[in-house]
Amino acid sequence: MNSNIDFDALLEQAKAASEKAYVPYSGYRVGAALLCSDGSFFTGCNVENASYSLTLCAERVAVVKAVSAGWKDFSAIAIYVEDDELFPPCGACRQVLAEFNPELPVLYANRNESVLTDLGVLLPQAFSLSDR
Repeated sequence: MNSNIDFDALLEQAKAASEKAYVPYSGYRVGAALLCSDGSFFTGCNVENASYSLTLCAERVAVVKAVSAGWKDFSAIAIYVEDDELFPPCGACRQVLAEFNPELPVLYANRNESVLTDLGVLLPQAFSLSDR
């Protein structure tokens, strides 16, 4: 993993993003900060919907914001949930992130602890059309 990445600073951005979450149903505030190769970053928060399947995870919000701004080269992501339980990114978010960097370093954290890993561990054998 890239030792030049300031995961503490990235996690602070994810925490700040979690404060903007729209979570009237679950109450779980999640924030993500996605680091681009040039050092810039994009944040996202979860946005729930009464039709649960339309809910957007913080990680995918950050990816959509970055891609819509022209970025596709990602170096790391930090994800924070304001809770005592530790939640890794969901399968859908793992697959979306793998589209851009299948070995992306991933830091996920809560109020008390954090885990630093990468997508290759979280999503082995990710689906890819380039594998055809």
